[in-house]
Amino acid sequence: MIRFENLTKIYRGTKAVDNLNLNVPRGTIFGFIGPNGAGKTTTIKMMAGVLKPTRGKIYINGLDIAREPSKVKRIVGFIPDRPFLYEKLSGIEFLRFKAGLYRMKENRLDERIADLLSLFELTDWADELIESYSHGMKQRLIIASAMIHKPRVIIVDEPMVGLDPKGAKLVKEIFKEWANDGATVFMSTHTLALAQEVCQQIAIVDKGRIVASGTSEDLKKQAGVEGNLESIFLKITGGQYPGENV
Repeated sequence: MIRFENLTKIYRGTKAVDNLNLNVPRGTIFGFIGPNGAGKTTTIKMMAGVLKPTRGKIYINGLDIAREPSKVKRIVGFIPDRPFLYEKLSGIEFLRFKAGLYRMKENRLDERIADLLSLFELTDWADELIESYSHGMKQRLIIASAMIHKPRVIIVDEPMVGLDPKGAKLVKEIFKEWANDGATVFMSTHTLALAQEVCQQIAIVDKGRIVASGTSEDLKKQAGVEGNLESIFLKITGGQYPGENV
């Protein structure tokens, strides 16, 4: 579903992303973790079409992002780490706005919006201005808006920022259901407990390179340690704990 081929991004002579090769199968929640400056957010932005690779390819559902960006965007939902909201719109108006960007037909759109508002427990706030929402409610609305067009791939950078425990549990359950339905979730996070709990496969990136990848058992073997993902991560990256994405 997602494939990198020699993906590279160079800033002023420095390789922020260095020759990444990766395959993410359909129906997988995939974790992308690493310390500060590892290249996580740069990779996410290239996947979303915000940045162009210096060289290499990204394929999503067999489509080359560089050659067919419009087709790719129709099947992808992107949730950045610092999302922008039009706070003078109501929740329902914002979802209709996002649906318009994807040129969704009016037929059954109201039903789709109602379903998403219910799923993310925002129905009672549908007609309220977004500026009155809590941070967690705004995050849930952003995730709902990324799903408005029923994408087959969700690309998300720090999905749990600002969510209370109930909201985080809700979003985790939604991601799991989404993957069970055949969608793919590519998640960059510095929360190792989250990655360990929900991700079937994980790649650890350091200094722009993938230094380990696979299932939890695969990572244990590569690290040569037993224990949780934190132990594995610290062994592989030389003791660097992940922080906010760079």
